[in-house]
Amino acid sequence: MLKRELKVNFKSFIIWLLVLISLFLVIFLIYPSIVNGDTMKSLDDLMKIFPKEILAAFNMDISSISSAFGWYKTEGFVFILLITACYSGILGSNILLKEENDKTIEYLNSLPVSREKIVITKMISGLIYIILLILGIGLFNYIGLTISGDIDNKLFLLLSIIPLFPSLVVYFLCFALSTFAKKTRKMLGPTFAIVFISYILYMFSSIAEEVEFLKYFSIFTLADSRNVIQYIKIEPITVAITILLSVMLIVISIIRYHKKELI
Repeated sequence: MLKRELKVNFKSFIIWLLVLISLFLVIFLIYPSIVNGDTMKSLDDLMKIFPKEILAAFNMDISSISSAFGWYKTEGFVFILLITACYSGILGSNILLKEENDKTIEYLNSLPVSREKIVITKMISGLIYIILLILGIGLFNYIGLTISGDIDNKLFLLLSIIPLFPSLVVYFLCFALSTFAKKTRKMLGPTFAIVFISYILYMFSSIAEEVEFLKYFSIFTLADSRNVIQYIKIEPITVAITILLSVMLIVISIIRYHKKELI
């Protein structure tokens, strides 16, 4: 059953991976021509115009964009964070619900497997692809940044890992929410809302101290790139919260799907 799930979701995984790779390939190809002396002077002057709060929101106050790795730590990390979270959310909302949407749930119910096994198998399938997506883009970026000659291996490794934390929570949250729906199209809006509203809250919390508390309502706080860049470490509490939230959502999904009236 796991093999079937991996095969069904392989095509979408490849598409998302290629989108990310294409984005960073363009950057690695054009960035050397962007960061020449005259251009960097113009960029430095432009950076002085922005308020320090805005620069802090993108880590540009602690990391220069004068190199490909500097861009990766700022804007590049945002792209990875949002795209992997969107992929995880869409995968989580569709991987179980599509069986009802496509009317193939009867086939699954005819197999000698319990509902709990169906849920767990699908969860594992999605989890594998999320990890592969992050590993795939991480490997590609490592090669590109190594060729560029500007990379801190330990910092790069940590920055490559932390997008996994919000991606897992988004995945399991959307998976749990999908057990309350009947059609995949009804989950698309909530999925994007979860990702982008959560990111907006995270951004606002970084801009002003008065609204710093908003970070506690954002999933993206789990990917604290600023702390990683400054201290070159991942806080154990981040890992613990990710595991706790994931386990809670897994339990909710199993309980809810067991009671769900399937069509």
